[in-house]
Amino acid sequence: MTWQRTLRHYLAIPADELWEVVGDPTRWPAWSRAIRSFTLEPGQPHEYAGAHVSHTAAVAEAQLPHVVPGQLGHYLPARGWAAALHGRTAGPLRLTEVDPGRSLAFEQPASGGATRVRWALQEHPDGGTMLEQQVTVTGPMTPAIVLSLGTDLLADWPLAVTRLYRMLRPEPDHSLLKVVIAGGSGTLGRSLAADLATRGHDVVLLTRAVNLDLPHRQLTWDGMTVGPWAEELAQDPARTAVVNLAGRLVDARPTEANIAELRESRVRATRALVQASQQLETRLARWVQGSTTAIWSDAGETRLTESSPVPTGAAALPQMTGVAEPWEEAASGASTEHLTILRTSIVLQNGSPALDRLTGLTRAGLGGRVGSGLQWFSWIHVQDWLALTRAALGLEPDVELPDGILVAAAPNPVRNRELMATLRERFGRPAAPPTPTPLVHVGGVVLRTDPALGLTGRHATSEVTTEAGFEFAYPTLDGALRDLTS
Repeated sequence: MTWQRTLRHYLAIPADELWEVVGDPTRWPAWSRAIRSFTLEPGQPHEYAGAHVSHTAAVAEAQLPHVVPGQLGHYLPARGWAAALHGRTAGPLRLTEVDPGRSLAFEQPASGGATRVRWALQEHPDGGTMLEQQVTVTGPMTPAIVLSLGTDLLADWPLAVTRLYRMLRPEPDHSLLKVVIAGGSGTLGRSLAADLATRGHDVVLLTRAVNLDLPHRQLTWDGMTVGPWAEELAQDPARTAVVNLAGRLVDARPTEANIAELRESRVRATRALVQASQQLETRLARWVQGSTTAIWSDAGETRLTESSPVPTGAAALPQMTGVAEPWEEAASGASTEHLTILRTSIVLQNGSPALDRLTGLTRAGLGGRVGSGLQWFSWIHVQDWLALTRAALGLEPDVELPDGILVAAAPNPVRNRELMATLRERFGRPAAPPTPTPLVHVGGVVLRTDPALGLTGRHATSEVTTEAGFEFAYPTLDGALRDLTS
């Protein structure tokens, strides 16, 4: 059994400077909360046939004498039960690769297999660095190791790279755009906050409760009224942007009370932000307003783009159009030089409820088509969503997007039956029986979710991104899933 995940992140720090931290694994716990401790044994490295000694190993030993190929060490996961079990049963790990300024890897033996962690640094033409973290687990202990370490490393990644950046750049670059994110504590918001913070931007999260685990500045608000948090917008509006992602998660039963809460949690927050902007003496630089392609409800075979009308009457589902349309309308009147309404499709990223549920069902042998299987599935890889959001903030010099509605969706939607077949192929699962529509409704009750999330669909793509010359890094579903699931 093998489990592997490869994560990448850009940091606006030269590779040689970043290596000062990444090249010393004993500092790993300082930037990853998934790790409690990491120590290396002193003395000469042990003989190890699998160790990779680079052509600059002598330099490595001179610069970091305690970090050399073959070196023995020990680590403990952060989870209490996992740390206790690992500490009692695991032998020493070995550094298997040390290539100064470029890569470092270690391997922890386990019964019938091993856990291997590798960091690689690649210089970027603009002077920054792309950091890659690859975690590979093999052997019969794979499920237990993934549970005790792998999932925590995935969940912590956006926060880990931010902590890593802050170890070398404690203060943001105040010459860059400041970005205030409402709803920045969710899965997508954390990824955006990390993406901007590690590029040097001052990132501020508006939150109902401060979370000390988040390595970002946080201001409390009630999501309904203008409060002291508005001073953050007033300090330098012309160099400040708002990204509004605030709102309750949509994964809920479509009762009248839940729909009202889905709608009002978005509308109230947006109105508070708009009201705060209208009190400023200068317009805000940018405003990215969250929305969703679900505004088109169940669009059947209609090909949707930015210019497609919003459905009305019976075609407008209250939990979709009835939530998204007033959310967009609430942004009307925002005092900003540029306003983008980002109609986002299903975002594929590790740790997101959508991908976790899809992969969980597939692994459990329930990866058959849902209902007819003909409903369209529009999606976007998280890295492409981040790039589009940066472009909407005016931070992508090669892409200039117009104001107004922007569909954040990959250019190749798939039908549900193709989605499920691709997932089965990725996880090596055989053909599975379909899930009939009545069973989906029963499952919605049991799981306390909305069956319409699986039974409806939309073929949504963007004309705007095509005309602007935006290039998707992951235009196909297979390529996106290969990257996310390794």
